[in-house]
Amino acid sequence: MAREISSVGVIGLGTMGAGIAEVLARSGVSVVAVEIDDDGVHRGRGHLEHSTERAVSGGKLDADGRSALLDRIRYTTSLAELSDVDLVIEAIPENLEAKSDVFAQLDKITGPDTIFVSNTSSLSITEIGVHTARPGKVVGMHFFNPAPILKLVEVVRTVVTEPDVVTDVVAFAERLGKTPVVIGDRAGFIANALLFGYLNHAVRMYEQRYATREDLDAAMRFGCGYPMGPLALLDLIGLDTAYEILDTMYHQSRNRLHAPAPLLKQMITAGLLGRKTGQGFYTYDEPDSPTVTDAVTVSTSDTAAAREVRKVGVVGTGTMATGIVEVFAKRGYEVILRARSAEKAAASVARVKKSLDKAVVKGKLSEEDAAAALGRISPAVEFEELADVDLVVEAVAEDLAVKQAVFAALDDVVKPGAVLATTTSSLPVIECAAATSRPSDVVGVHFFNPAPVMKLVEVVSTIATAPDVVATVDAVCAAVGKHPVHCGDRAGFIVNALLFPYLNDAVKMLEAHYAEADDIDTAMKVGCGLPMGPFELLDVVGLDVSLAIQRTLYNEFREEGFAPAPLLEHLVTAGRLGRKTGKGFKDYSAR
Repeated sequence: MAREISSVGVIGLGTMGAGIAEVLARSGVSVVAVEIDDDGVHRGRGHLEHSTERAVSGGKLDADGRSALLDRIRYTTSLAELSDVDLVIEAIPENLEAKSDVFAQLDKITGPDTIFVSNTSSLSITEIGVHTARPGKVVGMHFFNPAPILKLVEVVRTVVTEPDVVTDVVAFAERLGKTPVVIGDRAGFIANALLFGYLNHAVRMYEQRYATREDLDAAMRFGCGYPMGPLALLDLIGLDTAYEILDTMYHQSRNRLHAPAPLLKQMITAGLLGRKTGQGFYTYDEPDSPTVTDAVTVSTSDTAAAREVRKVGVVGTGTMATGIVEVFAKRGYEVILRARSAEKAAASVARVKKSLDKAVVKGKLSEEDAAAALGRISPAVEFEELADVDLVVEAVAEDLAVKQAVFAALDDVVKPGAVLATTTSSLPVIECAAATSRPSDVVGVHFFNPAPVMKLVEVVSTIATAPDVVATVDAVCAAVGKHPVHCGDRAGFIVNALLFPYLNDAVKMLEAHYAEADDIDTAMKVGCGLPMGPFELLDVVGLDVSLAIQRTLYNEFREEGFAPAPLLEHLVTAGRLGRKTGKGFKDYSAR
């Protein structure tokens, strides 16, 4: 028989504790809310009254519902008043000694069947539970902030947690309208363990001046569809909180990627904690405000004059090449599409026409504009037909020898002053430039797939790229409605360098039997607001492509944490490459 949980104690009425109390009371549960003193009770009551008042003004709660909700919460400064509750949730600050002390006291006050829950986001549930005589009834229940809004709850079991306790807590979380995922007891659990490694990596990129804060944040928003960029998210979380979580993770994992970036400690020492202090990576108009006052919109290339671009050449006939052709043709550029044969060129133009026709059907393009765009595209087979273009975009296969051959051929025929661009997503741009006699004219222009839809373009400068070449690409991006971000010629550029180590960490988590693939996907979608979970995304990208990118990152940086997860390598060897083969981390054959 499942436990009947009708009364719950909440210890700690900070932002999180008050939010949990509101969630419980909203679901009809009687709450005994405990704070250390009367001032704490007053602050906690204020949190709840303010939050429920906002819910009423937002139409999410009526006045009678608010009154009933608040009536279900009884406030006290005495732990002894928790003697009759069915479950206790501890939500005090992240201090192991303090939490352990609370649980030891509860052990003497509550009945033997009372479940003890910690809302810790990073500390070991096992270490907290051993301070009680009932470690089998101790479990983690990590709510996400703000608790009344965010659906995810990580239910953390230890090696001694009784199975029926986990079952009952999962059922209770569902009763509260939450989406629970069950995981083992490891620092960071699912969401933080995957999220904070990624955030820390972004700080290191910024610290090394590899990219600006705006470009790092824009790259992940426009390139991956993330709701916030990593540095803006760190400001929201609080740099001190992020540092504590990373430090806890590092002491457990000894993974250098979890060691807090030195810049974090420096900023914390200076009092730059993010939104709550009014300044972190960005400056805000006042503490706790989301309004940034020092946003930078000036491009890094604004000091150089752009070259004129009227005619564009695109080399390649794949999905990316045809997408880029469509982007330029729709925006009024003459485009020469160079293919290896007349048949391939005709097939590529036909694919562009099909895409334009779809846009017409959806009302996104008029028939006249579609016909005009198609009329601007000229198929070609010989490189000589690109002689007078102002910009050439190479979009052939990700094979360095093939790309170098293309650049050598372009060098022979394209007019002086033309910009030569590669769309590589992982190969060194300088290697392409070295195949020419004009390396200062070569730049990386990494479009994202599908090119007609995705706004992001990574503009990759080598040590030889001329400033006016970057300025030219910036101007072209603006003309075709794309958002350029700038970075150096380093494996992964911005997006892949941040994205794929996170994906690799998720595979390692699954490989260690720490959590199921579906639960990991759910945690990242529901808890972090990501459009896809890591395994859904890996299956879409292709496991072979993902493995190749991860190997490139590892070979460049020689970072142990970047080494591809063995499970990823095994699945590729077995031919399970994701959606394109019907099986990857998930099975699509029956769908």
